[in-house]
Amino acid sequence: MAQRASVPPRVHRVLVARSGPKLKRKKKLRYEDITVVDRSLLKRAVGAAALGNAMEWFDFGVYAYIADTIAEVFFPPTVSPGVRLIGTFGAFTAAFLMRPLGGLVFGPLGDRIGRQKVLAVTMIMMAIGTLCIGLIPSYSSIGVWSPILLVVARMVQGFSTGGEYGGATTFIAEYSPDKRRGFMGSWLEFGTLSGYVLGASVVTGMKAWVPHETLLDWGWRVPFLVAGPLGIIGLYLRLKLEETPAFQKHAEEAEKRGRTGEPFWKMFTDYWPALLICVGLVLVFNVTDYMLLSYMPTYLSEQLHLDATHGLLLIIVVMVVMMLIILVGGRITDKVGRKPVMMAGCVGYVVLSWPLMLLVHDGGLVLTFLGLMGLGLLLLCFEVSMPAALPALFPTAIRYGALSIAFNISVSLFGGTTPLVMQSLISATGHDFWPAWYMMAAGVVGAIAVYFSRETANKPLWGSGPAVASEEEARALVRESSTG
Repeated sequence: MAQRASVPPRVHRVLVARSGPKLKRKKKLRYEDITVVDRSLLKRAVGAAALGNAMEWFDFGVYAYIADTIAEVFFPPTVSPGVRLIGTFGAFTAAFLMRPLGGLVFGPLGDRIGRQKVLAVTMIMMAIGTLCIGLIPSYSSIGVWSPILLVVARMVQGFSTGGEYGGATTFIAEYSPDKRRGFMGSWLEFGTLSGYVLGASVVTGMKAWVPHETLLDWGWRVPFLVAGPLGIIGLYLRLKLEETPAFQKHAEEAEKRGRTGEPFWKMFTDYWPALLICVGLVLVFNVTDYMLLSYMPTYLSEQLHLDATHGLLLIIVVMVVMMLIILVGGRITDKVGRKPVMMAGCVGYVVLSWPLMLLVHDGGLVLTFLGLMGLGLLLLCFEVSMPAALPALFPTAIRYGALSIAFNISVSLFGGTTPLVMQSLISATGHDFWPAWYMMAAGVVGAIAVYFSRETANKPLWGSGPAVASEEEARALVRESSTG
């Protein structure tokens, strides 16, 4: 269990958080004010949180890579392939309509009863939703009920994931030492990429080796049915976790005051600037995320008529390269800060989206890969920064709720709708460069949000004391504060 440093208290003046990431002199730091993080618990917490994200993006990878098959299975053959794809992405988008509702329910609940309990519930609900997709009969069997049930299953997924990312980032951030929060948070996005790569690889292998008729008949179901065992494993890991040190301390202090938590409305009246910044940061992060991971497989095959297997393999290779870099990127944000890395990504999308999409659109196989790789490297600027930057925007009492609500509103409006909006715009106008324009606009919004945010690297989370990795680091921190 995370513990308080056990050395007899000594009192010194120190800079501590007052009303946010901005630091002011307020009180004296004692050894017992410092949280010494248990390394084994930290590893378990990071692993369990990352597994949930991996499972969520395993589903996204499968859905994105098998979207053309799903369109044939769940929609009537009498409509055009483009319309069927719009229907398929419409079902994909339906999940995102439920995410704000899931955030409204699970987020504040996580601030009241604890992060660990809520994350266990979201894990099993995600598994059930994905499993149900694999069990739905085809359009040829039950007609219009087939796409209706697909939308219902996606909505169950969306409701559960509404509490997943905000909870997972909060959980890792509250368990991590201040100086390693970027590195630890990057494991969450490592889970994202690994889940996506696994799902995409399974589908690519099936498309390469399984006859198309078999894939339409039953083969497409296999990746979705895998969610059952994964969900049981993830649930077991999360049930074995302890609550975060920050929440434990907050709960103890709230009990002493006779209060169970902050009134729900206070996050909108007192913390609306942080909510707006969060929405802006999540917008640029998720537009680029869903553009590359969820829409590009369809764009390559349907718009550019690239061989399906080649296009899928290109994006998988891009994801693998990103996995090899992401943990190093997390360490970099601990050294140089989150803001410079995020701003570099925003500027990069404004300046480079058009030339990179030119490579994707007009180049051969090699140039297409270089264009996709460029987009992936820009996406990494957010993958390595956001899991640490977003939880630091809010105090402990409302962190899970505020982050879940702001995150899911932004994802629902701008991120999850990206494949549907892109396919609709391209179908309506006949122009293939909407992805570049969309990412450029997202980069502008993201740059504004980064500009108004505060740097939080190597600082305690809002509402918490310092968190360190060892007793020696705790002693050094107090010695340093006594001379500063």
